[in-house]
Amino acid sequence: MFYYRRLRDLREDHDLTQKQVTELIKTTQQVYSEYEKGKREIPLYKMVILAKHYNVSMDYLTDLTDEKRKLK
Repeated sequence: MFYYRRLRDLREDHDLTQKQVTELIKTTQQVYSEYEKGKREIPLYKMVILAKHYNVSMDYLTDLTDEKRKLK
Protein backbone atom coordinates (compact mmCIF):
# COMPACT_ATOMS: atom_id res chain seq x y z
CA MET A 1 0.00 0.00 0.00
CA PHE A 2 2.06 2.90 -1.24
CA TYR A 3 -0.88 5.19 -1.88
CA TYR A 4 -1.17 6.12 1.79
CA ARG A 5 1.64 8.66 1.29
CA ARG A 6 -0.42 10.38 -1.37
CA LEU A 7 -3.44 10.58 0.91
CA ARG A 8 -1.53 12.65 3.42
CA ASP A 9 0.30 14.75 0.83
CA LEU A 10 -2.92 15.64 -0.99
CA ARG A 11 -4.72 16.45 2.25
CA GLU A 12 -1.91 18.73 3.36
CA ASP A 13 -1.58 20.32 -0.10
CA HIS A 14 -5.25 21.28 0.16
CA ASP A 15 -4.83 22.60 3.72
CA LEU A 16 -7.32 20.11 5.12
CA THR A 17 -7.36 18.48 8.52
CA GLN A 18 -7.96 14.79 8.97
CA LYS A 19 -11.31 15.68 10.53
CA GLN A 20 -12.40 17.55 7.41
CA VAL A 21 -11.52 14.58 5.22
CA THR A 22 -13.32 12.16 7.54
CA GLU A 23 -16.49 14.19 7.13
CA LEU A 24 -16.12 13.96 3.36
CA ILE A 25 -15.67 10.17 3.26
CA LYS A 26 -17.88 9.41 6.27
CA THR A 27 -15.44 7.68 8.59
CA THR A 28 -13.78 8.33 11.93
CA GLN A 29 -10.55 10.21 12.42
CA GLN A 30 -8.93 7.12 13.91
CA VAL A 31 -9.78 5.02 10.84
CA TYR A 32 -8.63 7.74 8.45
CA SER A 33 -5.37 8.09 10.37
CA GLU A 34 -4.82 4.37 9.83
CA TYR A 35 -5.41 4.86 6.08
CA GLU A 36 -2.71 7.54 5.98
CA LYS A 37 -0.28 5.40 7.96
CA GLY A 38 -0.89 2.38 5.73
CA LYS A 39 -2.22 0.32 8.62
CA ARG A 40 -5.65 -0.14 7.06
CA GLU A 41 -6.82 -0.61 3.48
CA ILE A 42 -9.05 2.21 2.26
CA PRO A 43 -12.18 1.04 0.42
CA LEU A 44 -12.25 1.74 -3.30
CA TYR A 45 -15.41 3.82 -3.15
CA LYS A 46 -13.77 6.14 -0.62
CA MET A 47 -10.72 6.49 -2.86
CA VAL A 48 -13.01 7.50 -5.72
CA ILE A 49 -14.54 10.20 -3.52
CA LEU A 50 -11.06 11.50 -2.67
CA ALA A 51 -9.87 11.41 -6.29
CA LYS A 52 -12.89 13.47 -7.32
CA HIS A 53 -12.44 15.87 -4.42
CA TYR A 54 -8.74 16.43 -5.13
CA ASN A 55 -9.34 16.35 -8.90
CA VAL A 56 -6.62 13.76 -9.55
CA SER A 57 -6.62 10.45 -11.36
CA MET A 58 -6.88 7.17 -9.48
CA ASP A 59 -3.47 6.31 -10.96
CA TYR A 60 -1.98 9.30 -9.18
CA LEU A 61 -3.86 8.65 -5.96
CA THR A 62 -2.71 5.03 -5.88
CA ASP A 63 0.90 5.97 -6.67
CA LEU A 64 0.91 4.26 -10.09
CA THR A 65 2.09 7.50 -11.68
CA ASP A 66 3.64 10.75 -10.55
CA GLU A 67 1.68 12.73 -13.13
CA LYS A 68 -1.22 14.67 -11.62
CA ARG A 69 -3.82 14.33 -14.33
CA LYS A 70 -6.96 16.27 -13.67
CA LEU A 71 -10.29 14.53 -14.06
CA LYS A 72 -12.31 15.20 -17.17
